Amino acid sequence: MTASSVDVAIIGGGPAGLTAGLYAARGGLSALCIERITPGGQLAQTHLIENYPGFPGGAEGWKLAYDMQQQAQDFGMQVCADDVQAVDLTADPKRIKAASGNEYLARSVVIATGARPRHLGVPGEEELAGKGVSYCATCDGNFFKDKVAVVVGGGNTAAGDALYLARICKKVYLVHRRNSLRATKIYHDNLQATPNVEFVWNAITQRIVAGDDGTVAAIEVEDQETGRLRTIDCSAVFVAVGLIPNTDFLYGSIDLDEGGYVISDERCETKVPGVFAAGDVRSKTLRQVVTAVADGAQAAERAAEYLAI
Repeated sequence: MTASSVDVAIIGGGPAGLTAGLYAARGGLSALCIERITPGGQLAQTHLIENYPGFPGGAEGWKLAYDMQQQAQDFGMQVCADDVQAVDLTADPKRIKAASGNEYLARSVVIATGARPRHLGVPGEEELAGKGVSYCATCDGNFFKDKVAVVVGGGNTAAGDALYLARICKKVYLVHRRNSLRATKIYHDNLQATPNVEFVWNAITQRIVAGDDGTVAAIEVEDQETGRLRTIDCSAVFVAVGLIPNTDFLYGSIDLDEGGYVISDERCETKVPGVFAAGDVRSKTLRQVVTAVADGAQAAERAAEYLAI
């Protein structure tokens, strides 16, 4: 089924996409947000956002995501649950093909598909996914209440996950391949002050071990300095080692950088007329909720300018 054309089609319903929809709809444009899962993206899976302006003490991720969606819909943005598989961005109007068989038409497009968690690629990881291996601490942490958990990573996400799990789990090991975190200093200070968090520095994960019941029983790490292997008994391994942009459907349609992120300028414009990129999917140096929101507003405003030409 082919839908009637809208002014702006937004692919992805995270903070960038929802803000783009809000600004577009509030500006009098017909806006459709196509999201394959639940609007909110990674924001909806984040327990607490401590650095979003205007929320002293932090904002609950799911609540902030819900409010963003509701606000955009109040101004007239439509939301459609579908999984985009292919695009024709040079057509007039632009064509978006989804897994459902539906085809969406739009005069302009905002790509806001975000990114997904990167996997470790070690033995045991895939087999134990959902059986103790997780990529979302706030989603699955409560399953391991009063147990031992391991977080792998050294950025803000890993640090935040470790702090969150420390409130639930008996013990949390934070495994990082370097001798210091990449996370901002406030995270490091908070972790240092948390008694049930233990750092495992200069360690590379070699494999995740299953127990007799088929769930996670341990993780094996190698000390990069000594080469010694260490086995850490645990019930869960939370992986937070970076992101992969959700751009598989865009190859050949738009310029991507070597990491697969959409190339655009500071106005969020790509080289394809009428196509804009916003949020974590965009090639840039900082990926935060606040930068995603800024991108969404910028992309919507530039789309309005494009449509007015």
